[in-house]
Parts: sequence; C-alpha cells; structure tokens
Amino acid sequence: MRGVMASHAPRGPNPMLRPAHIGHLAMLRTLIRDGARDGSFRPELAWDSAESERFFAELKQALKSGYFVVQDRETREMRTVAVPGYVYWADETVGAEPPAGFGLFRAVQGGGFELWLAGLEGALRGKGHGRAMLEALFETPTGRATRFARVRRSGRYAEAVARLLEVHGFTATRETSHETWFVRATPVAPGSREAASAARRS
Repeated sequence: MRGVMASHAPRGPNPMLRPAHIGHLAMLRTLIRDGARDGSFRPELAWDSAESERFFAELKQALKSGYFVVQDRETREMRTVAVPGYVYWADETVGAEPPAGFGLFRAVQGGGFELWLAGLEGALRGKGHGRAMLEALFETPTGRATRFARVRRSGRYAEAVARLLEVHGFTATRETSHETWFVRATPVAPGSREAASAARRS
C-alpha cells in the first residue's frame, strides 16, 4: 500500500471491476448455484426448480436492462427497481480471462442501495480476494451510496463477510430466521475512506 496522501479528486473505475451485463449471466448462474450449495444463498437456487427458474429469469432481465419490474406490496402498482452491478477479476488481466466474482446492488426506497448479491470463485476464497472485491465494490459510486446488506448465517463464510462489512461501516441491526441485516447509517463521501486510511498510516 502506498504511503501517500489520497487525492480527493474523483477516481476512475477500479481496474479489477467492469459493469456486469447479459454476457455474464452464465458465470453468475454458476457462482450463485455454488453459493447456494454452501449455504450463502437460498437453497432452492442450487438446483433446477420453479423458484430458481423464476429467479434467473429476473436476473437475466436485470443484466439486460439494468432494472427489475416488481409489484409494490402496499400500492400493488408495478414499479422499476435499478439493479446495477459489477464483475471482478482477481488480477490486472481484465477481460483476458472470465471474471472470478461479482457484486450486484439493488435500489431501495428512500434512496441508496442494498448490496444484494455477491459471489466469488471457490478457489479464490480465503486468499484475500473477498476483501479486495468488497473494497473495490464499495469504492464505486453505487457502493458509496449503499446502506444495506444481508448475510445468510448458514453460509460457510458468513462470519468473515460480516467482519468485512463492519470494516466498511456496516452494523448488524437485526436477524430474521435465516439472515442478519446490516445497515450503514452514513453514506460514504468521495475520498473519505481514503483520507481515513491515510490518517491511520501517518
């Protein structure tokens, strides 16, 4: 890590990330199914089923158009929900090999986003790539505006993911039967995390 003060000027895209698109659907399907088998996602997504067919059809729509069409639970009206996302490479050879991970966000009512889904190839887990990918995701404009995240407690890496979220300012606030909800109360201003890291190093 360079021991220099970080600039507050807007930064370009992280070199390890690129926007997710429909061409990444097969890769996302594989990682989501693998994650479902180890407990990180809903178990019905691990295999062919009516639930998984519906889920991946919605995911395909999101990758193609950038949004979901959902029914509001209160008004029963149809509305669109933005679903921006990124794919991740574990080194600087972006585009030379298939991506090794992904992160998808979902817009929430009241402003901001939820980190909705994230996955990483099993061979890269436990080697610091999960930390690197989350850091890259939270450095994007969407990541800086993210206020919520959920972790499925049955996942093999649930505790590690929870610790990484805490590093990025998220606090565990409540638990449902399967998930822990994390909330970040204060949006991250551009440059603030870099400035804080530089201050800690000085």
